[in-house]
Amino acid sequence: MTHTAEWKVRLYLFEEDQTTKARLELDTGTNKLTGHGTARCAPQDKDVPEIGDELAVARAMENLAQQLKRTAYGDMQAVGAPSHEESPKPYSGWLDMEAS
Repeated sequence: MTHTAEWKVRLYLFEEDQTTKARLELDTGTNKLTGHGTARCAPQDKDVPEIGDELAVARAMENLAQQLKRTAYGDMQAVGAPSHEESPKPYSGWLDMEAS
């Protein structure tokens, strides 16, 4: 089974009053998800915008990854595979590489 796909990702960064916000939009062609992340500079810390960007984007990616996993688990259930909670690891037919 050969499959090729292109997913589009857009990243938006906003900074105001030592707070950086990231919005990460994923368009798979059949589904659209948006991840959000925030980073705040503590008053005693040196203001380094790059660090705020990195943390906010990393948190948006984590948020998006959780949404994408929930979507995948729902899709697995829809085609008759056991749910993430019901299935012993590795999940039927799909390996969880992080759990190995």
